[in-house]
Amino acid sequence: MATWQVWLTGLGTVSVMMVVTWVISLVRKDASLVDRVWGLAFVVAAWTYAHFADPPTARTWLTLALVTIWGLRLSGYITWRNWGDEEDKRYQAMRARNPDTFAVRSLVTVFLLQAVLAWFISLPLLAATLYGAPEGLIWLDVLAIAVWLVGFAFEAGGDWQLSRFLADPSNRGTVMDRGFWRYTRHPNYFGDTVVWWSFFLLALSTGAWWAAAGSIAMTFFIINVSGVALTEKNMATGGSKREGYDEYLRRTNAFIPGPRKP
Repeated sequence: MATWQVWLTGLGTVSVMMVVTWVISLVRKDASLVDRVWGLAFVVAAWTYAHFADPPTARTWLTLALVTIWGLRLSGYITWRNWGDEEDKRYQAMRARNPDTFAVRSLVTVFLLQAVLAWFISLPLLAATLYGAPEGLIWLDVLAIAVWLVGFAFEAGGDWQLSRFLADPSNRGTVMDRGFWRYTRHPNYFGDTVVWWSFFLLALSTGAWWAAAGSIAMTFFIINVSGVALTEKNMATGGSKREGYDEYLRRTNAFIPGPRKP
Protein backbone atom coordinates (compact mmCIF):
# COMPACT_ATOMS: atom_id res chain seq x y z
CA MET A 1 0.00 0.00 0.00
CA ALA A 2 1.09 3.55 -0.69
CA THR A 3 1.88 5.81 2.25
CA TRP A 4 -1.27 7.88 1.76
CA GLN A 5 -3.39 4.72 1.75
CA VAL A 6 -1.87 3.58 5.03
CA TRP A 7 -2.48 7.05 6.46
CA LEU A 8 -6.15 6.94 5.42
CA THR A 9 -6.45 3.50 7.00
CA GLY A 10 -5.26 5.08 10.23
CA LEU A 11 -8.05 7.65 9.94
CA GLY A 12 -10.51 4.79 9.62
CA THR A 13 -9.35 2.91 12.71
CA VAL A 14 -9.18 6.06 14.85
CA SER A 15 -12.65 7.10 13.66
CA VAL A 16 -14.08 3.69 14.53
CA MET A 17 -12.62 4.00 18.03
CA MET A 18 -14.14 7.46 18.43
CA VAL A 19 -17.56 6.32 17.18
CA VAL A 20 -17.56 3.47 19.70
CA THR A 21 -16.63 5.96 22.43
CA TRP A 22 -19.45 8.24 21.23
CA VAL A 23 -22.01 5.43 21.57
CA ILE A 24 -20.82 4.78 25.13
CA SER A 25 -21.02 8.52 25.86
CA LEU A 26 -24.67 8.53 24.78
CA VAL A 27 -25.44 5.72 27.20
CA ARG A 28 -23.57 7.42 30.04
CA LYS A 29 -24.64 10.94 29.02
CA ASP A 30 -21.04 12.10 29.31
CA ALA A 31 -19.20 13.45 26.26
CA SER A 32 -16.13 13.96 28.45
CA LEU A 33 -15.19 10.38 27.59
CA VAL A 34 -13.56 11.80 24.47
CA ASP A 35 -10.84 13.35 26.64
CA ARG A 36 -10.06 9.99 28.21
CA VAL A 37 -9.40 8.28 24.88
CA TRP A 38 -7.39 11.10 23.28
CA GLY A 39 -4.06 9.46 24.08
CA LEU A 40 -5.33 6.07 22.96
CA ALA A 41 -6.18 7.49 19.53
CA PHE A 42 -2.46 7.85 18.77
CA VAL A 43 -1.72 4.36 20.04
CA VAL A 44 -4.37 2.97 17.69
CA ALA A 45 -3.01 5.02 14.79
CA ALA A 46 0.59 3.94 15.38
CA TRP A 47 -0.24 0.24 15.62
CA THR A 48 -2.35 0.56 12.47
CA TYR A 49 0.58 2.05 10.56
CA ALA A 50 2.99 -0.53 11.95
CA HIS A 51 0.77 -3.32 10.63
CA PHE A 52 1.78 -2.30 7.11
CA ALA A 53 5.51 -2.08 7.81
CA ASP A 54 7.21 -4.77 5.75
CA PRO A 55 9.14 -5.77 7.70
CA PRO A 56 8.97 -3.83 10.99
CA THR A 57 12.31 -2.28 11.90
CA ALA A 58 13.93 -1.42 15.22
CA ARG A 59 12.57 2.09 14.74
CA THR A 60 9.07 0.70 14.26
CA TRP A 61 9.20 -1.10 17.59
CA LEU A 62 10.86 1.82 19.33
CA THR A 63 8.15 4.21 18.14
CA LEU A 64 5.40 1.79 19.16
CA ALA A 65 6.91 1.42 22.62
CA LEU A 66 7.27 5.16 23.20
CA VAL A 67 3.84 6.16 21.90
CA THR A 68 2.11 3.30 23.72
CA ILE A 69 3.70 4.22 27.05
CA TRP A 70 2.84 7.88 26.49
CA GLY A 71 -0.74 7.25 25.31
CA LEU A 72 -1.69 4.70 27.97
CA ARG A 73 -0.29 6.89 30.74
CA LEU A 74 -2.16 9.97 29.49
CA SER A 75 -5.49 8.20 29.05
CA GLY A 76 -5.09 6.37 32.35
CA TYR A 77 -4.28 9.56 34.22
CA ILE A 78 -7.21 11.52 32.76
CA THR A 79 -9.57 8.62 33.52
CA TRP A 80 -8.33 8.43 37.11
CA ARG A 81 -8.44 12.22 37.57
CA ASN A 82 -12.00 12.56 36.26
CA TRP A 83 -13.40 9.36 37.78
CA GLY A 84 -16.77 10.08 39.39
CA ASP A 85 -16.89 13.68 38.14
CA GLU A 86 -19.81 15.08 36.18
CA GLU A 87 -19.59 15.89 32.50
CA ASP A 88 -17.15 18.67 31.60
CA LYS A 89 -18.80 22.11 31.64
CA ARG A 90 -17.92 22.68 27.98
CA TYR A 91 -20.05 19.73 26.94
CA GLN A 92 -22.78 20.58 29.45
CA ALA A 93 -23.10 24.01 27.84
CA MET A 94 -23.19 22.46 24.40
CA ARG A 95 -25.86 19.99 25.54
CA ALA A 96 -27.96 22.82 27.02
CA ARG A 97 -27.76 24.86 23.80
CA ASN A 98 -28.74 21.91 21.59
CA PRO A 99 -30.87 19.52 23.63
CA ASP A 100 -32.55 17.91 20.63
CA THR A 101 -29.54 17.59 18.34
CA PHE A 102 -26.73 17.14 20.85
CA ALA A 103 -26.15 13.47 19.99
CA VAL A 104 -25.44 14.16 16.31
CA ARG A 105 -23.62 17.42 17.02
CA SER A 106 -21.32 15.77 19.54
CA LEU A 107 -20.53 12.98 17.08
CA VAL A 108 -19.43 15.45 14.39
CA THR A 109 -17.98 18.41 16.33
CA VAL A 110 -16.45 16.52 19.24
CA PHE A 111 -15.67 12.86 18.53
CA LEU A 112 -15.06 12.82 14.76
CA LEU A 113 -13.33 16.20 14.89
CA GLN A 114 -10.87 14.86 17.45
CA ALA A 115 -10.40 11.74 15.32
CA VAL A 116 -9.37 13.92 12.37
CA LEU A 117 -7.06 16.04 14.55
CA ALA A 118 -5.39 12.97 16.04
CA TRP A 119 -5.02 11.47 12.56
CA PHE A 120 -3.29 14.57 11.18
CA ILE A 121 -1.06 14.99 14.24
CA SER A 122 -0.01 11.33 13.93
CA LEU A 123 2.06 12.07 10.80
CA PRO A 124 5.39 11.53 12.64
CA LEU A 125 4.14 8.13 13.81
CA LEU A 126 3.24 7.21 10.23
CA ALA A 127 6.77 7.80 8.95
CA ALA A 128 8.59 6.42 11.97
CA THR A 129 6.69 3.12 12.00
CA LEU A 130 6.18 2.56 8.27
CA TYR A 131 9.45 3.51 6.61
CA GLY A 132 12.21 0.94 6.76
CA ALA A 133 15.30 2.96 5.80
CA PRO A 134 17.69 3.28 7.42
CA GLU A 135 17.23 -0.15 8.96
CA GLY A 136 19.21 0.37 12.15
CA LEU A 137 18.88 3.15 14.68
CA ILE A 138 20.96 6.26 13.96
CA TRP A 139 21.99 9.24 16.06
CA LEU A 140 18.66 11.00 15.46
CA ASP A 141 16.86 8.03 17.00
CA VAL A 142 19.11 8.18 20.07
CA LEU A 143 18.46 11.92 20.33
CA ALA A 144 14.72 11.22 20.03
CA ILE A 145 14.88 8.84 23.00
CA ALA A 146 16.66 11.49 25.11
CA VAL A 147 14.14 14.18 24.12
CA TRP A 148 11.23 11.80 24.83
CA LEU A 149 12.58 11.07 28.32
CA VAL A 150 12.78 14.79 29.11
CA GLY A 151 9.26 15.41 27.82
CA PHE A 152 7.77 12.39 29.57
CA ALA A 153 9.43 13.39 32.86
CA PHE A 154 7.90 16.87 32.69
CA GLU A 155 4.46 15.63 31.63
CA ALA A 156 4.08 12.63 33.93
CA GLY A 157 6.06 14.24 36.74
CA GLY A 158 4.04 17.45 36.55
CA ASP A 159 0.75 15.54 36.66
CA TRP A 160 1.93 13.46 39.62
CA GLN A 161 3.14 16.50 41.55
CA LEU A 162 -0.11 18.36 40.94
CA SER A 163 -2.27 15.40 41.96
CA ARG A 164 -0.38 15.11 45.26
CA PHE A 165 -0.72 18.86 45.83
CA LEU A 166 -4.48 18.83 45.22
CA ALA A 167 -4.96 15.79 47.46
CA ASP A 168 -3.58 17.70 50.48
CA PRO A 169 -6.41 19.67 52.16
CA SER A 170 -3.91 22.18 53.53
CA ASN A 171 -3.21 23.37 49.97
CA ARG A 172 -6.81 24.29 49.24
CA GLY A 173 -7.10 27.77 47.71
CA THR A 174 -3.36 28.10 47.09
CA VAL A 175 -1.27 27.90 43.93
CA MET A 176 0.94 24.97 43.02
CA ASP A 177 4.48 26.39 42.75
CA ARG A 178 6.66 23.42 43.64
CA GLY A 179 8.68 20.88 41.69
CA PHE A 180 8.38 21.34 37.93
CA TRP A 181 5.63 23.90 38.58
CA ARG A 182 8.21 26.24 40.06
CA TYR A 183 9.86 26.69 36.65
CA THR A 184 6.86 26.66 34.30
CA ARG A 185 3.15 27.19 34.86
CA HIS A 186 2.40 24.24 32.57
CA PRO A 187 5.05 21.51 32.89
CA ASN A 188 2.59 18.86 31.73
CA TYR A 189 1.78 20.70 28.50
CA PHE A 190 5.43 21.57 27.94
CA GLY A 191 6.34 17.90 28.38
CA ASP A 192 3.58 16.81 26.01
CA THR A 193 4.94 19.15 23.34
CA VAL A 194 8.50 17.89 23.82
CA VAL A 195 7.31 14.28 23.49
CA TRP A 196 5.77 15.08 20.12
CA TRP A 197 8.95 16.66 18.86
CA SER A 198 10.76 13.47 19.84
CA PHE A 199 8.37 11.60 17.56
CA PHE A 200 9.28 14.02 14.77
CA LEU A 201 12.98 13.21 15.32
CA LEU A 202 12.16 9.53 14.84
CA ALA A 203 10.38 10.40 11.60
CA LEU A 204 13.22 12.70 10.52
CA SER A 205 15.67 9.83 10.85
CA THR A 206 13.85 8.27 7.88
CA GLY A 207 14.06 11.52 5.92
CA ALA A 208 10.39 12.40 6.44
CA TRP A 209 10.81 16.12 7.09
CA TRP A 210 7.15 16.68 6.19
CA ALA A 211 6.13 14.88 9.39
CA ALA A 212 6.94 18.11 11.24
CA ALA A 213 3.41 19.24 10.33
CA GLY A 214 1.99 16.87 12.95
CA SER A 215 4.26 18.11 15.73
CA ILE A 216 3.63 21.73 14.75
CA ALA A 217 -0.12 21.14 14.90
CA MET A 218 0.12 19.52 18.34
CA THR A 219 2.26 22.41 19.61
CA PHE A 220 -0.23 24.96 18.27
CA PHE A 221 -3.24 23.31 19.87
CA ILE A 222 -1.50 22.80 23.21
CA ILE A 223 -0.38 26.42 23.46
CA ASN A 224 -3.25 28.27 21.80
CA VAL A 225 -6.39 26.16 22.05
CA SER A 226 -6.99 23.31 24.47
CA GLY A 227 -3.99 23.44 26.77
CA VAL A 228 -2.19 26.53 28.00
CA ALA A 229 -4.70 29.11 26.76
CA LEU A 230 -7.73 27.31 28.21
CA THR A 231 -6.08 26.62 31.55
CA GLU A 232 -4.84 30.21 31.87
CA LYS A 233 -8.36 31.46 31.19
CA ASN A 234 -9.85 29.17 33.84
CA MET A 235 -7.16 30.14 36.34
CA ALA A 236 -7.71 33.85 35.71
CA THR A 237 -11.41 33.65 36.46
CA GLY A 238 -10.65 32.10 39.85
CA GLY A 239 -7.41 33.97 40.47
CA SER A 240 -8.77 36.10 43.31
CA LYS A 241 -9.58 32.93 45.25
CA ARG A 242 -6.06 31.52 45.01
CA GLU A 243 -3.51 32.83 47.40
CA GLY A 244 -0.36 34.01 45.62
CA TYR A 245 -1.71 33.52 42.09
CA ASP A 246 -0.81 37.01 40.85
CA GLU A 247 2.74 36.69 42.14
CA TYR A 248 3.06 33.20 40.65
CA LEU A 249 1.82 34.55 37.31
CA ARG A 250 4.40 37.34 37.39
CA ARG A 251 7.38 35.26 38.49
CA THR A 252 6.92 31.98 36.62
CA ASN A 253 7.40 31.30 32.91
CA ALA A 254 4.18 30.42 31.12
CA PHE A 255 5.48 27.51 29.06
CA ILE A 256 9.23 26.99 28.59
CA PRO A 257 10.88 26.20 31.96
CA GLY A 258 13.27 28.75 33.35
CA PRO A 259 14.43 30.39 36.59
CA ARG A 260 11.81 32.31 38.52
CA LYS A 261 11.79 36.06 37.97
CA PRO A 262 12.84 38.19 40.97
